[in-house]
Amino acid sequence: MSEPQVFSLKQVVSSIQKTFEDRYKQAYWIKAELHKLNHYPSGNCFPELVQKEEDKIVAQLNGTIWKATFDKINRRFAEVVKEPLKEGTTVLLLGRIQFNPIYGVSLLILDIDPNFTLGALQKEKDETLNTLQKEGILNRNQSLSFPVLPKRIAVISAASSKGLSDFRQVLDQNDRGYVFVTHLFQAYLQGDAAVDSIQRQLQKIEQHKELFDCVVIVRGGGGEAGMTCYNNLHLCRAIATFPLPILTGIGHSTNMTVAEMIAYRNGITPTELAEMLIRCFRDFDDPLRSLEDQLKRLSVDRIQDAKEEWKKQRDMIRIYASSFLQKHQLENRILRQILKEQAVLQVERSRKSLVHLQGQLRDSGKGFLAQERLKWKQLDKDFSLGLALRIQNEHQLLDQNLKELKRTSSRLVEAENKNLLQVERQVKSMSPDQVLKRGFSITLLNGQLIGPENKAKEGSKILTLTANQDFESTITKIQEKNGK
Repeated sequence: MSEPQVFSLKQVVSSIQKTFEDRYKQAYWIKAELHKLNHYPSGNCFPELVQKEEDKIVAQLNGTIWKATFDKINRRFAEVVKEPLKEGTTVLLLGRIQFNPIYGVSLLILDIDPNFTLGALQKEKDETLNTLQKEGILNRNQSLSFPVLPKRIAVISAASSKGLSDFRQVLDQNDRGYVFVTHLFQAYLQGDAAVDSIQRQLQKIEQHKELFDCVVIVRGGGGEAGMTCYNNLHLCRAIATFPLPILTGIGHSTNMTVAEMIAYRNGITPTELAEMLIRCFRDFDDPLRSLEDQLKRLSVDRIQDAKEEWKKQRDMIRIYASSFLQKHQLENRILRQILKEQAVLQVERSRKSLVHLQGQLRDSGKGFLAQERLKWKQLDKDFSLGLALRIQNEHQLLDQNLKELKRTSSRLVEAENKNLLQVERQVKSMSPDQVLKRGFSITLLNGQLIGPENKAKEGSKILTLTANQDFESTITKIQEKNGK
């Protein structure tokens, strides 16, 4: 029996290597998923390439990208896709199959087409939009009622984010002194980790939604790198169905993500979002300030009118009282004159009657004279008593009229004083001191309110008055509001 032929392992792998070299001489365009990137500090990259069907790996092959090639591919990929190469990305790569006696079969990657990946990302964005549209929730967050004064704000951001710093600075340093209450919910803002991180924070906010008026998601600049996570269906569904209005300020992107498109409002930068929130307060505050000025003017006018009306009433009462007294004084004088004339007339008649009676007495005797004297005395007594009673009645009537005049005058004066006190209390409640105590402030330029005829300029010094402090500031920047 002949001895079997024995080959060394080196001979076997060399034969395999020669077969591969003879069979796979050219490069091929291959579609695969970067399962693991395996980018080493040396700069070389050894990715694990897979193909999945129904989330199961059905094919797997190791790849090799040398440092110089990786740097060139990654730079061009980031320029087109706006993100660097990362795990989980489906790519179209140009590679050549090779066999190494030590490392086995691998794929030497020569190039990666970024446009293919860009198309895949756009496809994901379109699929997310279509799914949200079919579920009827695409515009749900945008249909929520936005609070008139969004004061309590839940902020999703990274604690070290420059965007968060800008957002808070604009809110805290607003020129009207509006006070905003913000609470930070820390999360990753880019890359695959952002999807789960942001969703977890949204769930925490929803558990205490009665404490907030709206939610703000902000991140710093940096272009579109790491923004594809905002096209994720699960994250976008969470934003669309959230019970509070969500505002996004997640970068300077010109190609809006789905999250930005479905949020209640989107600002390119966190600063723009902060200015929008301040505008809500200013739009509410400006009419109030105008009404306050009108109320002050109306109050002053009303007080002035009330004072003038009170003066008129007082003068009318004085004139009426004077006229009333003069009228009764005149009537009293006339009455006294009439009574005096009647008395004189009656006395004269009595004298004549006495003379006549004296003549009769002389003729009739002493008895008749005595009788007539008694009659005359009784007549004179009755006349004097009637005259006194009439004078007494007239004095009583005059006293009653004077008392009624005093009571009427007192009531009129008291009523007008009450009205005047009420108006003065209303004016005091709207005084600048009371308004400042309610949290408002007054800004003066050259001692006058800032307005169309007293416009501020850069470098101008302004004086801000509050309830507890007055402070001077210098304007470093002015932003015109729609030409107004």
